[in-house]
Amino acid sequence: MALTLYHVDWCPECALVRDRLAELGVPYQDVVVPDVRPMRKQVYDVSGQYFVPVLKDGETVLSETHEILAHLDTHYAKTAS
Repeated sequence: MALTLYHVDWCPECALVRDRLAELGVPYQDVVVPDVRPMRKQVYDVSGQYFVPVLKDGETVLSETHEILAHLDTHYAKTAS
């Protein structure tokens, strides 16, 4: 599985990304991170910052919701079932 989504359950922007992944039928590794930003070591290690959502697709790391959604539409919308 090439995609990994780092997120928290209560985040509206994270929900947008999760919903888009579900709409496209794209499998991904689901990593729920701590609510407290400084405790999000996994997020920092991947992206250099503590905000979510963060999507890792192979070597590509995206940390802005609009960029994540655009990336999913560009790379996965054509293959949606």
